[in-house]
Formats: sequence, C-alpha cells, structure tokens
Amino acid sequence: MADSNAEFGEVSRLKGVVFEYVSLAASVVGILSLGVLLAYVAWDAFGLASAGVGWYATYAATLVLPFVAFVWYARTRPAVAAGAFELFSLTLAGVLGATATVIVLSIIAGPTVWFAYFLTVFGPAGALWVYGQYDREATWVGLGILATLVIGPIVGTAFLGVLTSLGALLGAPGIYFLTLVLPGAGVVLYLADDRYGAARRPSVYAAIGFVVLAFVGVPVVDSLPSVSRSVWFIALVMFGLPAGVAVANTALDRTRWPAFALPVIAVGGFLLGELVVGAIGATAPSPWLDWQYLTSGPSILSAEEAGLYPAIIGSIFMIVLVSVFTFVFGFGTAIYLEEYAPQTGVLGTVTRIVNINVSNLAGVPSVVYGLLGLGIFVNIQASLGPITYTGFGVGTVLTAALTLSLLILPIVVISAQESLRSVPDSLRQASYGMGATRWQTTRNVVLPRALPGTLTGTILALGRAIGETAPLIMIGAATTKFTPPGGLFSMLTAMPMQIYAWAFQPDEAFRHGVVAAGVVTLLIVLLTMNSVAILVRNKYQQESN
Repeated sequence: MADSNAEFGEVSRLKGVVFEYVSLAASVVGILSLGVLLAYVAWDAFGLASAGVGWYATYAATLVLPFVAFVWYARTRPAVAAGAFELFSLTLAGVLGATATVIVLSIIAGPTVWFAYFLTVFGPAGALWVYGQYDREATWVGLGILATLVIGPIVGTAFLGVLTSLGALLGAPGIYFLTLVLPGAGVVLYLADDRYGAARRPSVYAAIGFVVLAFVGVPVVDSLPSVSRSVWFIALVMFGLPAGVAVANTALDRTRWPAFALPVIAVGGFLLGELVVGAIGATAPSPWLDWQYLTSGPSILSAEEAGLYPAIIGSIFMIVLVSVFTFVFGFGTAIYLEEYAPQTGVLGTVTRIVNINVSNLAGVPSVVYGLLGLGIFVNIQASLGPITYTGFGVGTVLTAALTLSLLILPIVVISAQESLRSVPDSLRQASYGMGATRWQTTRNVVLPRALPGTLTGTILALGRAIGETAPLIMIGAATTKFTPPGGLFSMLTAMPMQIYAWAFQPDEAFRHGVVAAGVVTLLIVLLTMNSVAILVRNKYQQESN
C-alpha cells in the first residue's frame, strides 16, 4: 500500500509539472501572437516604415530606454508600480471621459438641452447623493434618487421649451460653468475633506482654487483657435479631476513618489525626441492615425482624406447609452435575483428557471441578438389605446444601443450575481443582527463589496459591445456615414462598421493604412476601458479588505 501511495504521488507531481509548463507555453504563445498582431497593425497605422534610422535611434534613446529602465526599477517595488498604473489609467480615463462628455453634451445633446435635464435629473440626483454621504442614517436617499431618475426626465421633457430658453440666456460657457465647474468644486471639497482628511478651511480653499483655475484658464483658451471655453470647462472637470486624484494619491504616499518619473519620461522624452529629430533632420514617419484622421469624415475615394470622426461620435454616443441601460437593468436584476427573489417553493422554481435562461442567453451568438433587435425595435408595430408603437427606426442610435444592451445584459447579470454571491452570508446575518433592514443590509454591506466585480464585468462587457459588427448590420446601421448622429433617432455608424466598409476598398492604402488606423483607434478605446476596469476593481477591493 505504501508503494502504491508513493507511486500515485509521484505520478501526480509529474502531471502537475507537465500541466504547469503546458499552461506557461500556451500563455507565452498567446501573448506573443497577440503582440505580433498588434505590432503589425500599429506599424501600418503609424506609418513606421517611412521613418529613418535617425528617428528610431533618437526615440529609442529619449523614450524607449528610459521607459524600460523605469519598468525594471518598478518591477520589485509594488507601490511604485501601483502609482504608475494609477497615473496612467486615470489620465487615460480622463481623456476618454472628457472626449465623451464633449461629444455628448456639446455635439449631440447641445448645451441648452443638457441644462434642462441637469436641472430636473442630474442636479437633484447628485444633491441627494451628496446629502446621503454626509447623513448615513437618511435611508430615504436611495429611493429619492430612484424617484428623481424616473420622474426627472418626464418633468424635463414637459418643460423642455422653457428650460432651454432659460439656458440660452446663459450661453454655452455659462451653462457648463454652472452645471460642471461648480459641482466639480463640490467634488473637490468632498474629496479633500472626506478622502484625504484635510481640515475644513484647506478643503474650502481647494474648492475655491478649482473655480479660480477655471477663470484663469479662459484667457489662455481664448488665444487658442481650436479650443473653446465650453471645451475648457468640460476638460477641466472630466480630465482634471481624475488626473488630480491620481496625482494626489501618489503625492501623499512617499513610497509612490518615483512613479512621477513615468509622466516625466513620457512627456519629456517625446519633447526631447522632437527637438533632436528636428535638429538632425531625421526622417519622421508618415502616420495614417493623425489629427486629420480623427476629425474628418470618411472618404471612399482618397485614403489620405479619410477620417473616422462620425464613427467615433456614433460609437461613443451608443456606448454611453448602453452603459446606462446595462448597469441599471443588469445590476438591478442581479440584486433582485440574489437578494430578494424567493429561493424555495413554486416561486423558487421560477427563480431557478430564470437563472438558467440568463446563463443560456450569455452564449447566444451576437447575430441572433441583431435579429431580435430588428424584430423588437424596428419591425414590430403595436397599438395600445391612443399609444402606437412603430419601432425606433432602422439603424438609429437608440435602436443600436438597445440591441447591444440586450447582447451584453446576460453577461452583466451573471457577473453581478457572482459578485453578490461572493459576499459572505455572515456579513448579512451580522447586519440583520444589528437591526438593519434588508435594503440597509444590501446597500451598506453587500453592494460595496460586490461593486468591484460588478463594475469590472460591466466595463469588460461594454468592451465587447463597442467592437460588435453583426448586430449593427442586422438592424440596418450605415456602414459609411459622413456626418455624426445628432440625436437618439439619428442614423449612426460605428467604428467597427466603418472599418468593415474600408476593408473592401480596392485601393491598397485603405486596406493597409486607413483600416489599421481605425483598428488602433478602437483598440485604444478598448484598452482604456479595460485599464479603468482594473483600476476600479483594485480600488474597491482594497477598500473592502
């Protein structure tokens, strides 16, 4: 028997070693394959084939080697690596958030419409949330926010004419100052007081300084022809706050101070490289992915004049709506199924059937969801008394957003359910033992610990949605559109659709240059969303622990 056990143990160790090395080899091959593919696409997108040896040598000395040295330094210092990753992620998140906000508020909705719904929806909901942060015993705050989100849009739509006229008197810069800069100053006050533990007076000074910075930047912005005051106010809030939080978190932790070398290397290395390249006259690359590409409309005749601007606007507009739909309905569904739905009896059987169907729906091909969206949101016509439903139009923004929401909703529900299940029942029982209600337990005990996994799953699902093509084709989204969408019922095209259209152009410059630039643009958005997901997950996990 002893020999048999020894033989069994030896065989088990051998299998474990083989499995370990096979897994390592598969991981290395997968990573290398993906790296080669991305390098190939980036090579075409940035036109690196046309660059001279002097250009490569310059940027290798000013940018690549310092970055490699920093990575080597940070690999054994977790605090420095965490600080560098936070600086990188929040900066990218700020850029993406500022861009999306400018697109949604300035280009799609318009400042006056935003002002109307801020007064009726976002302003009251934000005020209630702030009040709930300072008065934890106010259990009605959650219901008040929910009621505001339901009733507010109805009120805003009913009084849209009056509120937009009032907003027109303020002008676009005045609207964004009142609705973004002043609330942003409130966020600065809250962060300085609650998060960083500053005294009341320094916190107030920090909030006032934020408002003063908005005014001080106006003369500088007025001297720049391509930046308006409205864009400045939006960028100050949406980019400045995340970047400021990253800088503050790194500055307040002495072990993270070396992480500031990363932005210095990135900015300083690029500027120094530009200076040296100009001095030695080195041949620079001829990139397809440039400012003209990001701000111009598509072209099917000239690759040099092709741009992705309408598709970028369409994708961001669509994904903003998808994120709202999926988070609200997906997270709400998961909370009900895990915390409130009956688990025994006849109703418990219904709950289990629903869970099984949700799991099955997560594996349905995306083209099927395209057909579902075509049937529900485009073709169905129904009448209920005086209300007639004729769909939301072929290929419109709302149709695309609802269809993609259906596509990723099962994934969001499953990830949220797993996060809720990971919260120990002992915490729930302890909360009940202290006299808390089910809603108080869910809100104050369960949700904070389930939020990291839920947000991570939601953002990763959004990354899948923004790259889908088949559902958009089925609902009739345009493959090429020369103007961005102007509303919920406007036709749209998305980045995957436009890339798909360019891939079949006979001109080789489209297939190898313009398509590659579009793929890189889409990947930048995806990687930014994923990095934000990792950062959010790590943040809330640390707070939970």
